[in-house]
Amino acid sequence: MLVFYKERLALLSVPKTGSTAYQTALRDRADLVVSGPPDLKHAPVRRYDRFFQNIFRKMFDTEMEIMAVVREPIDWLGSWYRYRHRPALTGSPTSTEGISFDEFVEAYMKGTRPAFADVGSQSQFFITRSNGVGATHIFKYEHQDKIIAFLENRLGTKIILNRENASPEIPLSLSSKVEERFRRKFAGEFDLHKSAR
Repeated sequence: MLVFYKERLALLSVPKTGSTAYQTALRDRADLVVSGPPDLKHAPVRRYDRFFQNIFRKMFDTEMEIMAVVREPIDWLGSWYRYRHRPALTGSPTSTEGISFDEFVEAYMKGTRPAFADVGSQSQFFITRSNGVGATHIFKYEHQDKIIAFLENRLGTKIILNRENASPEIPLSLSSKVEERFRRKFAGEFDLHKSAR
């Protein structure tokens, strides 16, 4: 999470959307950098509003606009699947080694997810508190040019991104049957992505 006080902007970090690269590129420009622990670095809108936004309201009588990035839902799950396939997790309950992408997505669709498929939800990330403020600027992950242009214009600075925290390159194959079930059951995830810039 990055907060730019003068520009009244908070860049929240949806997991697996390139947030680490933006943190590295902009950490020296930000007024507040939250790079850990993960529950704070990846604070969803509700948590940001309850804790961080409240500070700005109470101390400075102002609010930050919220910006975040979302990824196409199947691509987002694919990134999690590949990330959890890395050798460092071998033998861990969160490892996807020996599990097909179909099996991973099917496990994600269960009511109680096994550890390897328990990766949260992009749409849940954006849920607001009953009296809270939602995200003002939501960008599609695949529109990096728009994200960079928006931030460069808003912050008045040039941004050079390096690839960081990348998942291993593993070919993904999702059967049409599993994809159809996922699209039907998680339509809200696709609606969120469709609504982004």
